[in-house]
Amino acid sequence: MRLMLAVCLVAAPAFAEEHPVTPKAKSEGFSLIEEGMQLVMRGLVQEMQPALDEMGKALEEAGPALKGLGEEIGPKLRQLIALIDDIRNYDAPVMLPNGDILIRRIAPLVPKMGPQPGPTGEIEL
Repeated sequence: MRLMLAVCLVAAPAFAEEHPVTPKAKSEGFSLIEEGMQLVMRGLVQEMQPALDEMGKALEEAGPALKGLGEEIGPKLRQLIALIDDIRNYDAPVMLPNGDILIRRIAPLVPKMGPQPGPTGEIEL
């Protein structure tokens, strides 16, 4: 995850660099719309660059804390996934006014039948 973030942050300055515009023949040149879009995109990248730099610094600082969080949540998340057979069998989560979160099942789960008593009332194990 850090590698992907680093690649994104490193690639952003490359797009921010202005390339020299060389005059070309009219048939080879950009149309006015294409030139306008290039200017808009360059301006957008230049405006976003400080925010991306700050985000990169914040993620570097938060990295160790996020790693510890993943180690804590991982086992509980695996338990939750083991309980859910197919996510398509459930409605979207609903938060109640008291803060509880309900995840309702669309189709009721058919209970597994345990051992049934015989004609004399005995249960075979």
